Order: sequence, then structure tokens, then C-alpha cells
Amino acid sequence: MSTPLFTQIFLILLAGTMLTRLWLARRHIRHVLGHRRQVPAPFRGKILLKAHRKAADYTVAKTRFAMVAGAIDALLLVGWTLGGGLEFLDQNWRVAGFGELVTGTLFLLSVFLISALLDLPATVYQTFVIEQRFGFNHSTPALFIADLLKQALLLFVIGAPLALAALWLMQSAGTLWWFYLWLLWSGFTLLMIWAYPAVIAPLFNKFTPLKNRSVQTRIQSLLRRTGFRSRGIFVMDGSRRSAHGNAYFTGFGRNKRVVFFDTLLKTLRGPEIEAVLAHELGHFHHRHIIKRLVMLFAISLAGLALLGWLIQQPWFYQGLGISTASAHAALILFLMAGPVFTFFFQPLMAWGSRRHEYQADAYAADQADIKPMISALVKLYRENASTLTPDPVYSAFYDSHPPASLRIAHLQSLA
Repeated sequence: MSTPLFTQIFLILLAGTMLTRLWLARRHIRHVLGHRRQVPAPFRGKILLKAHRKAADYTVAKTRFAMVAGAIDALLLVGWTLGGGLEFLDQNWRVAGFGELVTGTLFLLSVFLISALLDLPATVYQTFVIEQRFGFNHSTPALFIADLLKQALLLFVIGAPLALAALWLMQSAGTLWWFYLWLLWSGFTLLMIWAYPAVIAPLFNKFTPLKNRSVQTRIQSLLRRTGFRSRGIFVMDGSRRSAHGNAYFTGFGRNKRVVFFDTLLKTLRGPEIEAVLAHELGHFHHRHIIKRLVMLFAISLAGLALLGWLIQQPWFYQGLGISTASAHAALILFLMAGPVFTFFFQPLMAWGSRRHEYQADAYAADQADIKPMISALVKLYRENASTLTPDPVYSAFYDSHPPASLRIAHLQSLA
């Protein structure tokens, strides 16, 4: 019996994806190790050779692990689809006799739960071996398990009703179900963005108002100049889990918040904190978040319209190892196999993100001093052990931020 054409296409693309990932990773490792012995000229005197070598070793360790994890993920995908994993779960839930809607919801939840359990060893290794080895992990086994339990609870509290509603629309809303499902998904996404700062994030971290008066005064002045309004400036206890530092905006409308990791505040001076915030405000000024949301909604609409056609095609199910066509089978196959068919569009998305970073940097240069901005970036690269010498091809394919040397050169040109 010959292999179905769609199965052949899926396997060819999966193999192409894996070979490309391995090729990019090997390039990246060679390039980073090739520049490990000497700090790049723009950073000499700012970053010690010891720190530069640590960043190289950390990058190589993560990349090598990603190669192994990627291969395992590809095998698991084949196991779920052509290996009969999804078919086994589907048929066993059907035997229980709960009805199509409940069966589909239980099927989806069980797939997500089993997938999380299968990913658990990789997460444990990344946290308690790689991050621990390089001095970044602050999480304890008890905190790690508590986080897992909270995530599982959220899966059932939020994921179960969402899955139930999605399957009901797919089964009951007629031929335009994909459009109504898109409206549901878009509304849910906006709700989560709005609710995350006040409802979900506090389940995992503690957020306290910024108490440093001088930094607070400097930040309030910047916010007034730029016309940005928020619910407050908060410090997150990121040091409970990691030594990495960061800053971000979250929420929208009345729930907008400026959040600094406590690890970041311990590293940067007042002018540097102002410069980092000015960069984040640049994303707000250029409406990058809104643009990304519009792009996300457009892609999801196109994807669901495509699924609206695929759900009627027997070869779609049979080519990926499912014998009984159903809404829940179509949805999970689309979610699992979709990344294989979109992988080679990733450089385009990364390019758009890097372009936004340059724009935000230019805005920060107008609102704050460039020297503190550059020194803040250097400190962030050093403290987070971010490599200063990524492979250019690897970076162009994956990285959402420009390489350190290009970003610093761009800021210097703005001066």
C-alpha cells in the first residue's frame, strides 16, 4: 500500500525543517566558539574576557540542548500523528460514550496534558542543569512543582471552557464556523492581555510599587513627556526563579503596567533604567503591540479559514494518522502539524521584530541620553550572558532582537 501524498509532503517538510534547524545550530555553535577567545572590539573595556567566555559557553550549551530537544519533538510529532498516538486517544475517549462535544473537549485536554508531561524532562534539565550550571537558576523544586500545578489548574479552568466553546462553534455554527471561532479567539486574546497583569501574573509572582524615589521621579517625568499613562510602575520578584533581568509593558487600557524585574534594578543606575524604559515606550509610541496583534489576528483568520476547508478533506485526517473525521481531530492536527508548514516563514517574522527594535531604540535616543542606553544594553548582555557574536545567518533566522554589535552601532549613529 502506497504512502498517501499528504503524508509524504508532511514527512518531507518535517525532515527539511529538522535538517535546517540542525544546520543553523551547528553554524551558530561554530561561530560562537570561533569568537570565544577575544572580546569584540566595540565591547573591550566594558565586558571582561571571562564574562564573554561564559556567554559563549552558555549559548553553546543552550544551542546543543535545543538540537536534542528539537529532534525529540520531531519524533514525538510523528508518534502523535503517524505513530497512532492521537488515534489511540480519540478511539478510547469515543468508547466512553460521552457524546461528541464532551469527547472532543476531553480529547483536547488530555493531549495538552500528556504533551506537557512529555516536555517536562526537557524543562527540568534546562532549569536545574543548564541554568543551574551557569548560575542563573534560583527556582527550588518546591517552587517549580507549585508553578506546574498552577499551570495545570489554569489549563482546566480556562482551557476547558475555551475548548468546549470552540468545538461547539465548529459543530453547530454552520459553514462559517471558522469566522465565529476567529471572533471568539480574538476576543479571548484581548481579554487575556487585559486580565493578565491583574489576575494571572500575581499567581506566579509578587508585584510591588517601585519605592526608589529618585528612580520613580525620573520615570514619572519620562512618562509625562511621552504622554504614557499606566496603572503604576511595579517591581516583580523575578529573582525568585532566575538571575536574568528584564523590563516590559503588560496589559492595555486601564490595566497597563510598567514592570521591572528586581534583578534589573540591582544592575542598572537611574539614567540607565530611564533609557531602558524609553525603549519600551518606543514600542508603545510606534504602536508595535497593536501592529503585532493585528498581524496575529490576520494570520489566525487566514489559518482558521484554511482549517474550514481542510476539515472537509478526508486526506487531511488519513494523511496524519486519524481514521475518524471530527472537529477535535481537525483542530489538534492543525495545531500540531501547522508549524511544520510555516517554519520557513520564521525569518520574515524575525525581521519585522528586529525592525521594531531599531525603531524603539531610535525613539529612546530622542527621549533619553544615548550613553546610558548603550551602557544599559552592555550590562544586560553581560548579566544575561547573551552572546555578542551570534552567527549572522542563525540570528537572521531566529532572533527577535538585532545582534549586540549592530544594535550598539545603530545607537552610536543616532548620536
